[in-house]
Amino acid sequence: MMEPATILLALIAVLLVTAVAAVAIARLPAATAIVYGACAAVSAVLLAVAVAALIGGRTGQLVLPLGLPWLGAHFRLDSLSAFFLTVVNLGGAAASLYGLGYGRHESAPHRVLPFFAAFLAGMNLVVVAADAFSFLLSWEFMSLASWAMVLTHHRDPDNARAALVYLVMAGFGTMALLLAFGLMAGPGGGYAFEAMRSAAHAPSTTVLVFALMLLGAGSKAGLVPLHVWLPLAHPAAPSHVSALMSGVMTKVAVYGFLRVVFDLMGDPAWWAGIVLLALGGATAVLGILHALMERDLKRLLAYSTIENIGVIFVSLGLALAFSANAMAWAAALALTAALFHVLNHALFKSLLFFGAGAVLTATATRDMERLGGLIHRMPVTSLAFLGGSAAISALPPFNGFVSEWLAFQAILQSPQLPQWGLKILVPAVGGLLALAAALAAAAFVRAFGVTFLGRPRSPASGDAREVDRFSLAAMLALAVLCLLVGILPGFVIDALAPVTRALVGGAMPAQAHVPWLSVVPVAESRSSYNGLLVFLFIAASAWLAAILVHRFASHELRRGPAWDCGFPDPSPATQYTAGSFAQPIRRVFGSVVFQARETVAMPPPGDTAPARLVVEMHDPIWERLYAPIAAAVDFAALRLNRLQFLTIRRYLVLVFLSLVFLLAVLALWS
Repeated sequence: MMEPATILLALIAVLLVTAVAAVAIARLPAATAIVYGACAAVSAVLLAVAVAALIGGRTGQLVLPLGLPWLGAHFRLDSLSAFFLTVVNLGGAAASLYGLGYGRHESAPHRVLPFFAAFLAGMNLVVVAADAFSFLLSWEFMSLASWAMVLTHHRDPDNARAALVYLVMAGFGTMALLLAFGLMAGPGGGYAFEAMRSAAHAPSTTVLVFALMLLGAGSKAGLVPLHVWLPLAHPAAPSHVSALMSGVMTKVAVYGFLRVVFDLMGDPAWWAGIVLLALGGATAVLGILHALMERDLKRLLAYSTIENIGVIFVSLGLALAFSANAMAWAAALALTAALFHVLNHALFKSLLFFGAGAVLTATATRDMERLGGLIHRMPVTSLAFLGGSAAISALPPFNGFVSEWLAFQAILQSPQLPQWGLKILVPAVGGLLALAAALAAAAFVRAFGVTFLGRPRSPASGDAREVDRFSLAAMLALAVLCLLVGILPGFVIDALAPVTRALVGGAMPAQAHVPWLSVVPVAESRSSYNGLLVFLFIAASAWLAAILVHRFASHELRRGPAWDCGFPDPSPATQYTAGSFAQPIRRVFGSVVFQARETVAMPPPGDTAPARLVVEMHDPIWERLYAPIAAAVDFAALRLNRLQFLTIRRYLVLVFLSLVFLLAVLALWS
């Protein structure tokens, strides 16, 4: 019987072959069905292998004669990689199924199909790589494949700018990862993960590696203030690619952080938890505030991803703090919350991007102010999007509630921490998470209500039709999974036990044998949750309410025109809009977070001209951090451009002076 690692690499090789074959057949009419069908089949098999390895505890390692001559290419399957392989290929299978229908509407399929398969292969390779060279090569391969798909519609200036910003940030992140691995490899050049794991690292090295991993993995995940590329690049890509980038690729970045900080670096320091808690809390609140201000549906979802990354890193910070204080049971609870949210976010964010893609296909717009009334024209898409909105808003009985509830259960254990800095910070960050959760619910009430309810605000919205059966199947499958995982979370928690045991030396109590499928994170006397009973109660209450209304109140129903403020034919534009929904929150937080200014032009009495409200908002992080850096780079590039026009003599003098300078530095260093 073949080893799991061998099977995984063989299947990844099939994805790479599919990418190469797609280059040749991409312009054929049948190319979409062939490529996405192959990717769906391979991802499904990879998913089955990963789940079997995670549940069965199977591991494996393989070394190929590739890569660096003295090192080879190391690949390893363990519990951590098996879990993230499950996340990657669950998202990959769903996106491939969705692409079978959505891809037919793509105007440039030859710019997507080869890179789609390559992107899936790259993410899988990152997760199974077991040496620095293979990891970085796979990481760059994943980044470049996704960058190519962001640039699919390259004639759009906004897409070209998004691709440029993404490429620069991806290069910056890879450089940080390269330096981190170089520090851990040390003078001996032990680039294999096994060598790094067994080596003793100096405290200064640990600090530098931790900071570099925050820069490298944090920039790819979308941590504030390294998030600026994400709301530009994710909406620019085709919608099923956006789902992969937002729901899956950001989790590959979380995997990289976990692999280094929790596995390769050795024992954690408690102060590292403070850094992650502060960054995670700020990321969660700023991400969802930006989402609330957006009228572009896909940009709203992209900013929401930043918020969820913040939730994950808060839980990781708690896990580090508890682990550093030898509280393995609490660290396992926090790490389980983080990993559970990784899975949950992959499910509901992919679902929501699929829904946004369906809306874009049916209406040719992502602007919520031009949508509305789609629940009557796209009922299945509306139902699926509603399920995803409930899940991402952490409403029971959907899956998002369970992982955030576990995170709050971990926060409640913080009084047992000995450091006063953590005792003070953790409750404050808990308050930020509660604020982010409330704002997330408001953001998705706004997104669903403005997009699907009310009356159409444009002819395109009024003429919309339901999308194809493949897209609907992918959305409904993810919606059902969001509900099932929320109803039966104990099975997921038990499956995560090998991962937490390997990383923090502990695991949550087994949940499979708890009566009535309840979840008891610490002890039944403290707290418990039963998703199945909550679901049955909600379903029974809704059914009973519908029966009562239908039986006793239907005869009282009267239909008539809506109140129109004295005008005979109210326009759909008089409905509540995305901007008006966000106005109270913008006025509370906008002056600080967005430097928002409102200018009102009110006509005098008797003048029938419309009033004008102009809202001006800024992104302080972009304007104060990245814009000055870009200006400095432009300034330096213009000055250094003169070096292209030197004579041969001046080039030789420049080379000679550079050599003298380097020799002087080497002499002083030694």
